[in-house]
Amino acid sequence: MGDFQEMGTQDSNKTQSSPGEKSHKHIEHVFSDVTGSAAFQVKYVARDVQAGIITGAMAIPLSVGIAMMSDYPIKVALATVVFACFVGWMNAWIRPGNYIGAPGVAAGLAPVLALGVASFGMENMAFVIFLTASMQAVIWKFNLQKYILIAVPSYLVEGLLAGVGLKIAINFFAMTYEIPEAMETEVFWNAARIQMVLISLTGFGVFLYLFSKFQSTQPAIPYFVLITAGVIVAYFVTMPMLHVDDVPLTVSLPLPKFDSAMTWVYVIGFAAMLAIIDVIEQVMSNAAIEKIDPLKRRCNTNNSLLAIWIANMGASFFNGMTNLDGVAKSTTNKLAGAYTKFSVLIIGCVILFFVLNTDYLEYMPKFSLAAVMIFTGWKMIAGLFHVAHHGRYELMLATICALLVYKLGIFEGLLIALALHGMINYIVLNKAHNVTSKAIIKGYMERFAGKGGVD
Repeated sequence: MGDFQEMGTQDSNKTQSSPGEKSHKHIEHVFSDVTGSAAFQVKYVARDVQAGIITGAMAIPLSVGIAMMSDYPIKVALATVVFACFVGWMNAWIRPGNYIGAPGVAAGLAPVLALGVASFGMENMAFVIFLTASMQAVIWKFNLQKYILIAVPSYLVEGLLAGVGLKIAINFFAMTYEIPEAMETEVFWNAARIQMVLISLTGFGVFLYLFSKFQSTQPAIPYFVLITAGVIVAYFVTMPMLHVDDVPLTVSLPLPKFDSAMTWVYVIGFAAMLAIIDVIEQVMSNAAIEKIDPLKRRCNTNNSLLAIWIANMGASFFNGMTNLDGVAKSTTNKLAGAYTKFSVLIIGCVILFFVLNTDYLEYMPKFSLAAVMIFTGWKMIAGLFHVAHHGRYELMLATICALLVYKLGIFEGLLIALALHGMINYIVLNKAHNVTSKAIIKGYMERFAGKGGVD
């Protein structure tokens, strides 16, 4: 018996190693086996560089528009994208979430951030983002994203995004007929304004035609053509141009400056809403990214959340914004030839150039930016069509959610839609199927335990 124990001890001593040694060996393995790495593969370098340059150029007008919608400085938004790209690439070496997802500031969160700036002031937004990232870290640590998706049906998220898309489209519509102040007259529809409308309509029409032609092969082409043509037209025609404040990017602790207890309560609730919406959007984006992956690799959403909260927390130290892997940029990245996250590093380098040289952005006419953002808003609204396969009830509720979000705001609109959904389910189960209130609540809680239950 003693011999067996001794042999067991010797075998254990041979095979077991300390946690530090295991971690060191794991990192060595990750960095040495680049042939199958999510972050870099030699055989795909040329494709990833090409994809990164194309996607980076396409991401610039989108990021600029989202920054304006969020009431954030454009330079800060671009810096946020750069930082998120670098974090996403580093994370891909160790814990890849997806393989071709392109990080960026989220259009779906733009009105929420604008509300935060209006409510708490830009000086407190760094702390709000820090608090949001801290909550996302908890969600990541305990893998709580699966419970969030149970509580908030995917079709209501589509409705929420549709409401945000409507806000974006309407907010940027005014740029399609805006003219320089010096050209304004007592007659609103003067010759200069009519000319601006015709230029905007032509630009938007060409953009839509090119997108319909190249959306499945090179979706960045319409963006390139629109921006380039806009710059050329602006050389010959006087029109409103983009203005970028060259704000300093400084690193400081994200400390709060609140003077009342109720503000603290509001801030915590606001950060929780921001964190949850950001997480839900990333989960939905990962589902879409997994479908378009050229090598059919599976996504790990919890690993993606790790990259998100680290990037968000880091961004809070230079008063940055929230980020996630957007579907539009990720689709462009894939179609441009991306195979690994090395393309994301290139995207970050492309955008970094414009962070360091913001004056080049002022060659962009506002009507070109308006066309891009109106199209982005429409794509978010068109998400309601995807809800149709769920059924008529789901489509109707998602549409109501969209209208509520547009009219009241994301937080209020989503809460009312959820309350309405719960009330309708309760009435149907209780009155039509004679299910007791206790059984309804029990059935709902069973869904969180993975035992089925009521929806």
